[in-house]
Amino acid sequence: MSSRKYPVIVSDLGNVILPFNYETAVNKLELIERGLGDKFLTYLKSNYDLHRQNERGDISSGEFIRIMVRALDYKVSEEEFCNIYSKIFVVNEPLVSLLAELHKKHTLILLSNTNKIHRDYGWGDFPFLQYFDKLILSYEVHAVKPETEIFKAVELYTQLPPEKHLFIDDIAEYVEAAKNLGWDAIRYIDFKQLGRELTKRNIL
Repeated sequence: MSSRKYPVIVSDLGNVILPFNYETAVNKLELIERGLGDKFLTYLKSNYDLHRQNERGDISSGEFIRIMVRALDYKVSEEEFCNIYSKIFVVNEPLVSLLAELHKKHTLILLSNTNKIHRDYGWGDFPFLQYFDKLILSYEVHAVKPETEIFKAVELYTQLPPEKHLFIDDIAEYVEAAKNLGWDAIRYIDFKQLGRELTKRNIL
C-alpha cells in the first residue's frame, strides 16, 4: 500500500498541533482583579453558543469582543482582552517536525474550529503554518466540525474523492464525522500513538 493512497492529510489545530489551556487566560485575569478569571471562564462555559457563533463567523469579532469585555465589567480594554484570550497556545514541536516531513509528499490542510481573534492574536504568525497548502477555518467557511459543510470545503479545494483524505483530530465526534463521509481518520491521543497509526498506513 503506497502512502499515495492518502495524497491529502488534514489536521486539526487545537490540542493537536497547538495544545491550549484557558487557565492561562484565567490566571492573567486573576492578576488584574481577584475573581475576574473565574468570571471569564464561567461566562464562556455558560454561553457556549456565543463561542460557537464566533467560531462559525455568525457574529463579528468586534461584537464578540464587546460582549466579553462587558461581561468582565470593563476591567480590561478590548486590546487587553484579545491578547489574554488568545495567548493560550503552546507548540507541539515533535508534531511540527513531522509536518515538515509530511509536506514533502502530501497536500497538507489545516482544518480548524477557530475564530479570527485567536488567529490574529494567538497563532496566526506561527512558522509551522508554512507547511500547509491551505487553511480551512470555521469562521471563514461559516461551518464548524462536525458539520458536513466544513469537510466538503476541504474536498472543494482538493477536488479529490473522500477516500483520498486522511484526517487527524483529538475529538472523537469529529473523527467519526469524517469517517461517515468516507474519509479515513485518526483520533489524536499523543505523538507516539499518531506515529503508530501513520506507520500502519505506510505513511511513515
